[in-house]
Parts: sequence; C-alpha cells; structure tokens
Amino acid sequence: MKNLNFILLGLAFMGIFTFTSCEEDPDPEPEMVNIVETAQGADNLSMLVDALVAADLVDVLNGDGPFTVFAPTNTAFQTLLDSNPDWNTVEDIDKATLTSVLLFHVLGGSIKAADLTDSYVTTNSVGPNDEPVVLQIDVTGGVKFNGTAEPVTTDVETTNGVVHIIDEVMLPPNVVTLAINNPSNFSILVAALTRADLNTMYATILQNPGPFTVFAPTDQAFIDLLDSNPDWSTLDDIPVATLEAVLNYHVIQNANVQADQLTDGAAVTTLGGSDLTIDLSDGAKLSTTSGQSVDIILTDVQGTNGVIHAIDTVLLP
Repeated sequence: MKNLNFILLGLAFMGIFTFTSCEEDPDPEPEMVNIVETAQGADNLSMLVDALVAADLVDVLNGDGPFTVFAPTNTAFQTLLDSNPDWNTVEDIDKATLTSVLLFHVLGGSIKAADLTDSYVTTNSVGPNDEPVVLQIDVTGGVKFNGTAEPVTTDVETTNGVVHIIDEVMLPPNVVTLAINNPSNFSILVAALTRADLNTMYATILQNPGPFTVFAPTDQAFIDLLDSNPDWSTLDDIPVATLEAVLNYHVIQNANVQADQLTDGAAVTTLGGSDLTIDLSDGAKLSTTSGQSVDIILTDVQGTNGVIHAIDTVLLP
C-alpha cells in the first residue's frame, strides 16, 4: 500500500493524475446583489438605471428595504419616450413626473409572484395629502398590473428585495383610470359617466387635478338599479336628467377623504349640492336624502387626483 501511494503521488507531480477536493464546487452560485446592482447587470434594464439616476432614486433602492420593484424593460421605456415628441431620453422627462412614475413601480416588502392576488396594493408614489397611490394587481386569466402591464420575468431575488421585470412603464392612475382598469367591478359606472348624451363631461372633470372623493357603485349595484324600474333595461333607458342627478350624488369635490378621515354623523356635500351623511355606527355606511343606508365595501383606492370608495348600491338623492 505504501508503494502504491508513492506511485500515485509521482503521477500527480507528472500531471498524469490530479487530486480534487470533494469540497470544491465546480459551479458556484453567483453572489446575490441588491436591486440597483441587479438592474445594472441586466442589458434590458439599462434605461431603468438611467431613469433612477435622473430621478435621484439610486440611493433609495440601495437601501435596506425590502422592496418589490416592477422593472420595465428598455423596450417599455422606449415606448414611453415615443409617446411624447419632447422626450428623446429619460432625462427629458420632468423630474417630478419621472420620480412619481418610478416610485409607482416600488412596493414595500418582498412580494413573490406566488403571493400575488386580485387586489390593490400601495406603492411609494403619492397623491393628494401624500396618500400612497395604489397599484391594481389582476391575476384572473393572466397576470396584469395597472390594467395592462404584464410580467416578462418574475422573482428575481436580490439582497434587498425582489424584482419582477414587466413589459410596460406604468403611469400612476387618476380616479377615471382606476375605474377603467377595473372592468369586472366598474364597467357600468364607466359607461354611465361617458354616456354620449350627457350634458356634463364627467370623464373630463374627473381627470382634472381635483382632489375628488368618489363613491363608486359596483356593476351589481347598477344592475339592481335597472331592475328597480320596469322601464329601464339599459343605462340608455334612464332619462338624462335623472342619470346626471344620480352621478352628481357620488362625487365630492375638493376633498381627498380616506376611510380613517370619515367622521360619524358628518354631512358631506356632493357635486350636485345634496348632502350625504356618514354613518359609522355599524360598519361604514352612507345615509342618503332619499332614506337609503348604503354599505361602503372597499375603501381607499387612491389615485393621483383623488380616492375611490366602492359601494354596493347606487345612491339616490
């Protein structure tokens, strides 16, 4: 045995036989880096890196986090630039606008693809009163963010969070866009607000800076309204004056009232001049001048120019 060991040792010195430690890893895992370094190392995210530099957000995403970042590809950024003739590079975008847009792609916490559900989540972008603007996540029939953006690559892990690469630069939504982006709940409301023969251009008004607080009836609420009158089969059957009076009763101007700011017994004046009364005695409800008691079923859907609260009944003044 001793002679055999000497022979093997001699062969090793001659390069014929080599010894390899069983503890060596021939293909070591790459060292994990943070979100910014991950983007810097990806060829298809170079415009995102340029945008972060232009908006002075590099230090933010170098922070401890954890963050969830939806990272638009270079193609997505180019599509954004092509949408405005004054934009040739990300540096041409107004810094405040660019900052708001980029922060809309950042969530607190580390959210993996498997954790996504149909929901609204708060982003780091802010609206009136510095309230966080929400991002809509829709996983029914394929994942979509903010109504139209789709994932390209998910669950890119970093030392301070997770990155999901997406195919679109998402723009923070106003109250109109929030309703449009949720057709499973608000398609009839959108149709009502945009009916061609209305005297009031609601879609235009509600895209102004505001702020607005909108109590948004669900599709089922509108179906129940139509069922309440045998002469109404569709929205078009409702007289213009009636529909406008109803729609006016769902909007509060010059106020961004979140759920935690509602006060029991408070009267709020709507766009049509009539009051709604807040009732918090048994959950969050609205009392109307026509005697209704209406449940608020979803609160604080915050946009750039106001907030939406979903209700289960159409309010009647």
